[in-house]
Amino acid sequence: MNIQLVEYLANAIKALSIEERELLSQKLTNQSNWQNLRQKILANAQAIQQRLNAQPFEPDIDQIIHQMREERDNELIADLFPSQEPS
Repeated sequence: MNIQLVEYLANAIKALSIEERELLSQKLTNQSNWQNLRQKILANAQAIQQRLNAQPFEPDIDQIIHQMREERDNELIADLFPSQEPS
């Protein structure tokens, strides 16, 4: 155990302002709250499934790619020809 390091850290923490201590506390608890986050994620997933009436979410990948390409093309056309409207 590195006693000098522990003492240094304790003194550094004591020297922090109230806001800095709160931020430090948040950072330390955020790392240990992964189980709470997991529960929230699972609850959100269940709510989404209920909204979808228990139908699996299977997006049409080809349609998504096509839509993204169209959006990108429209952005490029707008950048290249600012006075013209994309078709």
